[in-house]
Amino acid sequence: MSSQASKDHLEGQKSPLLVDDHTVVTVRESKILVLLRGLPGSGKTTTLAKEIEQKYKETSRLISADQYEIKPVIRSSSGGDYTKLDDELTTCFERREASLVILDDTHHDHERLDELFDLANKYHFTVVVLEPKTPWRLDCAQLKDRNHWKLSLEELKNLRPSLEKDLLPLYFGWFLAKRDEDSLRKTSHEFLEQLGNLKAFKKRLQAYGYEDKHKLDLLKHFAKTPNILHCTSKFCDYGKAAGSEEYARQEVVKKSYSKGYTLHITALFATPRTVGARLELTEEQLLLWPLDAEREVMPKDTFPRGSRAHVTLGTAAEVQDVQTGIDLLEFIKLQQAGREGESLGELTGSVAGKVSYFDNGLWMVNLSRKIEVKSIFSGYYGKPGVNVPLRGSKKGLLHQCHIM
Repeated sequence: MSSQASKDHLEGQKSPLLVDDHTVVTVRESKILVLLRGLPGSGKTTTLAKEIEQKYKETSRLISADQYEIKPVIRSSSGGDYTKLDDELTTCFERREASLVILDDTHHDHERLDELFDLANKYHFTVVVLEPKTPWRLDCAQLKDRNHWKLSLEELKNLRPSLEKDLLPLYFGWFLAKRDEDSLRKTSHEFLEQLGNLKAFKKRLQAYGYEDKHKLDLLKHFAKTPNILHCTSKFCDYGKAAGSEEYARQEVVKKSYSKGYTLHITALFATPRTVGARLELTEEQLLLWPLDAEREVMPKDTFPRGSRAHVTLGTAAEVQDVQTGIDLLEFIKLQQAGREGESLGELTGSVAGKVSYFDNGLWMVNLSRKIEVKSIFSGYYGKPGVNVPLRGSKKGLLHQCHIM
């Protein structure tokens, strides 16, 4: 192998956040917690932590369990004390000292990981889990001589089972960069405000459970929004969902993990249940889209691949986020039947486009100009059902949008 070929091979093994220019730009506009995971001596610190920290030295913070002398052992009452480390991590989040936080530890214990996922949720950080790709990363015989903790062969073998299997998320998907996420939340606000002020909308409130136009507050109606705006590609249920392990093992998924992508929004839509953004996936992005994604929720219908791709912007109080994709497919199903909806006006500004009404409270604005948002392809590893009140203004919560 030539020196150039050898270099290309090594570069190909690295995470996109180290070698892909678009990803680097996206990461710098995002809030990301990188969890480095692997056995002691496997190369987390030497091949990953320091390289990531150096790449993003202006915006990153490296926190290592080694600094606090937390010995990697099977967790018990006498296990490592993370109090001081967690204090530093929390302070870093609260004071916004870094937008890219790198946490260097074995991360073999699931209870400990759950604590970190909760913390990331609380401060709206996307989680990226990276592992070293060194040839000896699971070779306990070699690691015995490489780890500075001087762990015995038996101690390493006890740790290995929890690190051999891939850590699967609740779902994989594209998570919006913070800057574009904030912008899209404001766009969602503007969409609801302009839609609510349309005379045609005021005359068709029954589907939303209202007769009096003065009593409908769209922002209260769509009471919650995802903690981090995203487009789900594959629901995994931490590995319990059918096909999740096969999906995670695909080479395209492995190579795309932690990579930056630009998503294209072509339309915004609202139903009595949900408000969302319709996405048009590129050919590259469609490779990450499961063949059965549409059939999962509408098994009797046939749709083009990627039809369900969307970003949930908000849902009614008792409605789950998954409903947004189902609602989008209802629009597409009507369009496939030759119904393009009744044209009932236009919106302006960042949501400029023609408004169509499809009966039963289904409204869609096809944008005159596509909205582009940067995103990182990763996984959501936290608890299901984490939402926040609908947000979007500089003050945090959106101003109330009454139908006057």
